[in-house]
Formats: sequence, C-alpha cells, structure tokens
Amino acid sequence: MISAGEFRNGVTIEYEGEIYTVIEFQHVKPGKGAAFVRTKLRNLKTGTTIEKTFRPTEKMPKAHIERKDMQYLYSDGELFHFMDVETYDQIALNKEQLGDSLTFVKENDMVKILSHKGIVFGIEPPLFVELEIIETEPGFKGDTATGATKPATVETGAIVQVPLFIEIGEKIKIDTRTGEYLSRV
Repeated sequence: MISAGEFRNGVTIEYEGEIYTVIEFQHVKPGKGAAFVRTKLRNLKTGTTIEKTFRPTEKMPKAHIERKDMQYLYSDGELFHFMDVETYDQIALNKEQLGDSLTFVKENDMVKILSHKGIVFGIEPPLFVELEIIETEPGFKGDTATGATKPATVETGAIVQVPLFIEIGEKIKIDTRTGEYLSRV
C-alpha cells in the first residue's frame, strides 16, 4: 500500500480497478482547510489521462508492472507477434493492446512487454530508434537559418518533422516518447 503523500513521478498504483502511473503530482497546503495532493494519472491499459485529488493519508495498492524483453517478429494484419529470445516462447497482441506504441518499431527490434498479474496490456518501445527516411521533399540550399522543418516518412510508415537538410535514404535518430527528430546517424 502507498499513501497519496508518498506519490512520486513514475509510481504505478491500482485505483478503481485500473492501473495508473503518476505523471505529475503536487502537494497543496491551502491557507484554510486540509492539505491535498493534486495528481495527473495515465491509465496504462487505455493510455487516457485523468486529473484527481487525494487526501495525503489516502492509501491504495501499489501496482507491480512486470517488464520482459521480447523481440518484435512480424504483423499478420490483425495480430503482432513477439518472441522471448531466451525461451523462444511467442505471444501475439492485437492493435487495442498496443495502441500506437509500435509507431517507431520495425521487425526484429527489441521491446519490453508490460504485464500486470500475468495479463499483458502493452509494450514499451526503446527510448531512441534509428530509422531510414523513405520519403520527403527536397530541401532548399540556404533555407536553414529559420530552423524550419518538413515532414518525412520513415521506414515504419510514421511521419516525423525533420530539418530541411535531411534527404531520402539518410538514417535519423528519433525519441519514441515524443516522436521528435534528434540527429542524423
């Protein structure tokens, strides 16, 4: 059990039958009345975010999330197949379980499978990936002083905003949490 007064960013809790992770928290001590904890929570199964206030003494169970390294093998249209590289066990997840977490993951990449009490509910892609640009408009010489960007399609089909000097065939590094271009590779 964890009390609301002990919340920190990244803590996972069970609340109203769902699993949430604390994104933001703030201890508030108003001039009148009792103190409270204002939080922003993300539902790990659905990805939705809610804002909730708790009394600092309110207790709730801490959720233990298991993370297991697995390799993304392939998609057959409806299901996405993953394999444990140690035991060679395979599991298949559907689009609802994954959401958009596979946006920057290509076949044979390693991901972390997330489960709670043996029930798989999602994946965590690597924090940074290196992908090749397969489609973008040509840049213009001398047009880089403004820091302007253009859309570019990477090999997984995702669209990323990149600087004007990036060309087709180049590999770039992307932050999977924000979907932002970081650098050339």
